[in-house]
Amino acid sequence: MKRYVIERDIVGVGALSDEELAGAAKTSNAALSELAPQVQWEHSYVAGDKTFCIYLAEDEDAIRRHAEISGFPATKITPVSGIIDPTTAG
Repeated sequence: MKRYVIERDIVGVGALSDEELAGAAKTSNAALSELAPQVQWEHSYVAGDKTFCIYLAEDEDAIRRHAEISGFPATKITPVSGIIDPTTAG
């Protein structure tokens, strides 16, 4: 499985309530259950009119299938080539 960042353009997503975000997560989870084990959702960041989602997937097509089933756009799919954090400095 490869890790991907999925950028989703969703107008107003940053203003959604916790309840509305929970509903979105349920919708995503339902789509993921149809595609398992080809796609796994790690987490998402909500920022303004976008979400940045971190997924594990067999390939980009699996992510596109999730987008079709869930109704959430996959505006940009970027493979992750590495991970760094403060501990990377040594």
